[in-house]
Amino acid sequence: MSPTEWLLATQLQAPSKLVPIDVAFAVLAVVVLLPVVRSSPARSAGGRRPSWRGVGVRAAIAAAAAVVTLVVCWIVSDVLDVFGVSLSPVTRMWTAIAAAGLALAVTGIVQGGRWRRVLAVVLLPAALIVPALGVNVEFAKYPTLGTVVQSNPYPSLDLHAAPAAALPAVGEVRTVDIPGARSGFPARPAVVYLPPAALVRDPAPLPVVLAFSGQPGAPSDMFTAGQMSTVLDASAAAHHGRAPIVVSVDQLSAPGLNTMCVDSRLGRSATYVTEDVPRWLTDHLPVTTDRRAWGLVGFSQGATCAMQFITAAPDRFGAALAISSEMQPTDQNPQHSADQAFGGSVTAWKAAAPIAQMHARGTHALDGHDLWLTAGSSDHAFSRNARALGAAARKAGAHCDVAFAPGSGHDWNTVQWSLRTELPREADALFGALR
Repeated sequence: MSPTEWLLATQLQAPSKLVPIDVAFAVLAVVVLLPVVRSSPARSAGGRRPSWRGVGVRAAIAAAAAVVTLVVCWIVSDVLDVFGVSLSPVTRMWTAIAAAGLALAVTGIVQGGRWRRVLAVVLLPAALIVPALGVNVEFAKYPTLGTVVQSNPYPSLDLHAAPAAALPAVGEVRTVDIPGARSGFPARPAVVYLPPAALVRDPAPLPVVLAFSGQPGAPSDMFTAGQMSTVLDASAAAHHGRAPIVVSVDQLSAPGLNTMCVDSRLGRSATYVTEDVPRWLTDHLPVTTDRRAWGLVGFSQGATCAMQFITAAPDRFGAALAISSEMQPTDQNPQHSADQAFGGSVTAWKAAAPIAQMHARGTHALDGHDLWLTAGSSDHAFSRNARALGAAARKAGAHCDVAFAPGSGHDWNTVQWSLRTELPREADALFGALR
């Protein structure tokens, strides 16, 4: 392994690395806070005593910065609901620590002598980096340094590569451009997982799973942060190299653009996912044409899309795993959502909700379909969504399980748990549809 590869493989969530960093950060902050040692006029020449002047001021400023930051978090997250989810207590704690550390660093630079200024300058970036690492543990978004600096670490798929001489031990994760031939949708490159059974000569047709990241996000997120290939390789190993071909598709076209997975002025996202992508897959990869063996999986906005697609077009998909789904496609609020993607019609926006789609199609809308709905046990709003969507799906005839990732919230820890727990079951259901 080269030095660059070693650096990119650095783990960002390992306690063995993070605990010493946290301890060093705390010690550095305490040293910057400590009093200056000054000469004492009350003692003989050369006598020195600690001067506590300024300690209280520095501590008060740091505490005030933390409190103000917590209030801002409450306003942004709970009052204005800017993120669509409530910030967790751990994230709020690290944000307050960052603010306190920055305030302490600034006062150390202003008030301190030479050595204090040097330490305060070191504390300045540390007050950003260390809390960011803490928040990353909470969200599990970036497992390694490489996933921070590389938006997509996977090589391009070679459609003309020679088949493997023997069944490989693991599958391959590759990047591929899937054009929007009919939709014109400007999708970013997809990320595809090919199981060992797809890499040999004359492979048998395999089930398909279309995957969707959250928003903001990118197709590679399902593999880097979600660690999906690890789950798929384990499933393939238990089934003689057979697992679904999984394609993480770009339903957004840009990290922060919420297309709400419909055809609109924001782009024909629905046509891209339901027509362009399947057509390309059947033309280029060993996938089954039996749409009962096609499934969906998504997280957050991507989970909402998965629920929209399976309820709007149940003849095209046989199963779905929705991780932390919204009740309906949403961008900020109902009217803004309607203005962005539904021609200003709130009625049309409401009709696109998965439950509305199920009601419109009747009690047998999802007969023969399998659904798994999950959320973090600490993510109360999205846990309620899972229960409500699950109840509606059962009434529509689906076999539906609802489960909650223990102790996690609206984050990639929940995704990883859901994929480990439920994706193999979805794969079994899709293979069962082929028999």
